[in-house]
Amino acid sequence: MTATFVYDGDCSFCTTCAEFIERRIPTHARVIPWQFADLGALGLTTEECEEAVQWVGPGGERASGPDAIALMLRDAGRLWQLAGGALQIGPVRLAAWPAYRWVAEHRHLLPGGTAACSLPQAQRDLLYGKTAEVRDQRKAPLRTPR
Repeated sequence: MTATFVYDGDCSFCTTCAEFIERRIPTHARVIPWQFADLGALGLTTEECEEAVQWVGPGGERASGPDAIALMLRDAGRLWQLAGGALQIGPVRLAAWPAYRWVAEHRHLLPGGTAACSLPQAQRDLLYGKTAEVRDQRKAPLRTPR
């Protein structure tokens, strides 16, 4: 199985970050919005994916939030591997979680964010219809395995 990095495709800030990964970080992982992922095959739930980015490694190992980001970075080239390793060091990891939570809670205020970024999926479904029914079909997984 190929490693997979899963993010919220309904969040403009998250999509902007995923596009940065696609352009700048040479990971071997698939980078895909959870709305297009086979969550069951990945062993993930909608709730987990709404809560934080997710990493599912080639062996099925899982991580979320900054731990997922660290593993995705460690899957990339040397400079990125150093950054990923630094994210896994005790004190840095302890600080990374509150920072990640703050960004997640304020993503609608950050560059590339929109008001929709601040809504839980259930609310988005009520306002805009079920994600699968209204999803722009031009949006496909950003990265397929090499």
